[in-house]
Amino acid sequence: MLAQTLIVAALVAACSVYVVWALMPSTLRRAVAVLLARQPMLARWEALRRAAAQPDGGCGCDGCDKSAKPAGRAVDGTRGSAVIRLVPRRPR
Repeated sequence: MLAQTLIVAALVAACSVYVVWALMPSTLRRAVAVLLARQPMLARWEALRRAAAQPDGGCGCDGCDKSAKPAGRAVDGTRGSAVIRLVPRRPR
């Protein structure tokens, strides 16, 4: 019973650390990564080096400048925004 409790506690702690790291703003994440990379035991981790080397994104968030897909062609063939037409429903 004690071993099971310790395993669950370790899993919850690891998940909590992961969630805090993933949701942390990039500027704070970078500062924490630099502090952790200075520790002798953690200096070997490549993930910390990559996180410490990432440049700041202007506003401190991770979302705006990292698009998942490149901008495509609009409906009229030009690059940019597409025209969206809203058609009202007929009342029943």
